[in-house]
Amino acid sequence: MIIASIFSTPEDIALTVLRVTLAVVILPHGLQKLVGAFGGYGFKGTMGYLTGTVGLPSVIAFLVIFIESFGAAGVLLGVGTRVAALGVAAVMLGAAWTAHRGNGFFMNWTGAQKGEGFEFHILAIGLAIVLILRGGGAFSVDQILARLF
Repeated sequence: MIIASIFSTPEDIALTVLRVTLAVVILPHGLQKLVGAFGGYGFKGTMGYLTGTVGLPSVIAFLVIFIESFGAAGVLLGVGTRVAALGVAAVMLGAAWTAHRGNGFFMNWTGAQKGEGFEFHILAIGLAIVLILRGGGAFSVDQILARLF
């Protein structure tokens, strides 16, 4: 019963739009961290930065990389959408609190701030919350899995 409720989702195209939007903005960040795509530092470089400079425990640093990569891919495909979106929301909350809150609310569009604010994170968390509550929507693997359970 609990497993079925994790995968249940309405045939709602609006949820699909939210799901794909969240994945499209998070997955590239994960790929930067995991494989060095889009000018990123790859797994080793990111682990070094997150554990050394940021001071995260290695297990948390690993989870950040894992969730931003595989969690975002799960959101994109609609596989375990609720769980994957919860992971993304947790990473965004952690990033907003630890690395971005000191820079204020706004993104650093003009370069006048010392870093990026946390407005992006709020948007991502908002999208993730809707997916946690409602599921992945139409065209998600979750729809198939819900029928199996």
